[in-house]
Amino acid sequence: MTAFSFQTVPSLKFGEPAAEALAAMLGNFGAKRLMIITDPGVVSAGLVDPVASALTELGLTVAVYDDVEADPPQAKVLAAVSAAQDFGAEAIVGLGGGSPMDTAKLVALLCRSTQALGDMYGVAQVDRAQIAEGRLPLFQVPTTAGTGSEVTPIAIVTVGAEIKLGVVDPILYADGAVLDPSLTVGLPPHVTAHTGIDAMVHAIEAYTSKVRKNPLSDGLAQQALTLLAAGLPAAMADGSNVRARGDMLLGAMLAGQAFANAPVAAVHALAYPIGALFHVPHGLSNTQVLGPVLRYNAETHPDLYAELADLLVPGSAGSVSQRAGNFIEYMERLTADCGVNPRLREVGISHNDLPKLAEDAMKQTRLLQNNLREMTYDAALEIYTQAL
Repeated sequence: MTAFSFQTVPSLKFGEPAAEALAAMLGNFGAKRLMIITDPGVVSAGLVDPVASALTELGLTVAVYDDVEADPPQAKVLAAVSAAQDFGAEAIVGLGGGSPMDTAKLVALLCRSTQALGDMYGVAQVDRAQIAEGRLPLFQVPTTAGTGSEVTPIAIVTVGAEIKLGVVDPILYADGAVLDPSLTVGLPPHVTAHTGIDAMVHAIEAYTSKVRKNPLSDGLAQQALTLLAAGLPAAMADGSNVRARGDMLLGAMLAGQAFANAPVAAVHALAYPIGALFHVPHGLSNTQVLGPVLRYNAETHPDLYAELADLLVPGSAGSVSQRAGNFIEYMERLTADCGVNPRLREVGISHNDLPKLAEDAMKQTRLLQNNLREMTYDAALEIYTQAL
């Protein structure tokens, strides 16, 4: 067996009320001044006040910072750092989807760092010597079942007007994550669909990653896909189905653990420019290129997709290539059944935009190196053309 390593968040709580679970975790760190990092949508959904009030009643001093945008711009991240420092935060909680949780990671890190954020982009670029006291205690509470950011050491930032860059370092693993399915019950159907498919993409790309694929990530990815394949249709049919919401939340977390160790690849690499240039939600942009990327990979590497067909597609049979095709068709049917139109033209992208998308996708070398098949500019352009 090939040698491998595996890391994840050290403390996870599933099914408990978020405030109570957080208070217990915080007690282990002696933190009394807590800043919650969130966004306006989570606040307006009524998810923040009950958690903040309950924590206050438990004796904590709580500040809420809600000026987080989707695909957080670098300037917004730095503004959140300043707010946390001004408040004197002793611990940070990310409460929301991927953007608040990614921002929370960087706030916890940068509050005690003399290293500039711009010098941290890439893999393992954080200089421990410039964080003498270590980062602030960090806890994550997802309110969507998609990103898995609560258990990953990755924070994505939009730099300038168009480029997404990542800080990838084990120091970004949270000290604890709380999975409270009740916080996801009010998600609108389109958000449920986009985030659920996003989580499935994480599991698919972890299972098929060219780099650091390992037995633990494989098992987590398979379990994630099983839970999500059952939970997503059930949650779409009845958004108040707490069991389905729990299956999705747990599946997204397991997928996050999987891809934190066996990293994602070309689907994400080609999705990032769509989000950066056209402000398309991340889950949707992944869906838009999913089928074409999987078909491109399956032309030369069908085996792993065939294995996923054996896991998810009843009655899948035939050659390895046929079973791989069955899996891809299954994912496309699931997308359609969830009411998602994956065509790029539906979000205002035209044929003239495709060369720029392909050009920017080729800059995502951190992700492309993980792909089963080498991705070229011409191949990326053809994939975008198929997705148009």
